[in-house]
Amino acid sequence: MALRVAVVGATGNVGQEMLNILEERLFPSDEVFAVASRKSIGRTVSYGDRELKCHDIEQFDFSTVDLCFMSAGGSVALEWAPKIALQDCIVIDNSSAFRMDPLVPLVVPEVNADAVMGYDEKNIIANPNCSTAQLVVALKPIHDKVGIERVVVSTYQSTSGAGREAMDELWNQTKGIYVNQEAEPREFSKQIAFNVIPQIDDFMEDGRTKEEWKMEVETKKILDEDIELVATCVRVPTFVGHAEAVHLELAGALTEEECRNLLRESPGIMVVDKRESDEENFVTPIECVGEWATFISRIRVDKTVEHGIAFWCVSDNLRKGAALNAVQIAEELLNRGVLKPEKILVPPPADA
Repeated sequence: MALRVAVVGATGNVGQEMLNILEERLFPSDEVFAVASRKSIGRTVSYGDRELKCHDIEQFDFSTVDLCFMSAGGSVALEWAPKIALQDCIVIDNSSAFRMDPLVPLVVPEVNADAVMGYDEKNIIANPNCSTAQLVVALKPIHDKVGIERVVVSTYQSTSGAGREAMDELWNQTKGIYVNQEAEPREFSKQIAFNVIPQIDDFMEDGRTKEEWKMEVETKKILDEDIELVATCVRVPTFVGHAEAVHLELAGALTEEECRNLLRESPGIMVVDKRESDEENFVTPIECVGEWATFISRIRVDKTVEHGIAFWCVSDNLRKGAALNAVQIAEELLNRGVLKPEKILVPPPADA
């Protein structure tokens, strides 16, 4: 079965990663179209060993495709996703525009795959925030086993989460500091090179940032409304890969070894957890780049609460945090028979 697929925002970090993953996972696409803003006309992007010319979103006919991946930001999604969805094209949106819409499913396939069937309310499915996606993959098996009452998480998020210009800023500031140039912030509120910034997205009235709020409300929507979560989200001077230090208060007892074995057997997770001075003792962001899995290390009991577990969680934010999760959602739709072959009208036989 072959499908016709469009990738909106194909020239961005996540859009290009979507094209990579569609090709790597042999998604059954008969045709793939790279779509971007008018200023990208004439540019090409890679799709396997092919180069795709960029189409102008204003001129592209979305009624000719079955599925649209959107990674062009919230304002573009708000304008275009409903228009595209009305053309009998399912939209999987990577922005925050529709995540908290009660009529739009917010999906991480390892966690709430059944939710994809709610796509038909608006023909849109939302991809969660990058930091939420890897977190709920790790929380799901523990919550199913004993229940999670409270999550305290600190994130260490790479600059790619803020876009290509943010990665360029880290690169240019780092080079400049070595030749005594002043590190002028543009994409971030403060210098990012050789620094950490405890602010991701805008501040809210209660002192949280929007990123911290997103982690709370998205975890509740995806996993369980009764889970309490507090987050501190920090931008760090790495290019790709988000890390999280996670502390859980559980509803029941779970030993360290039980937790380790449970996570080892769970989909989408790789446990790398040894207390030895070798390269296999834990995973850092640089080691997760280009990988599919959510990596869990440093599993241990938190003795400050009655049933406490702590661990370290790392994932490639451009993959599981964005592009991979979106493609997995599409694969779920495919497996459930929602996505159909390309839209070709076949005339009935003459004697029908």
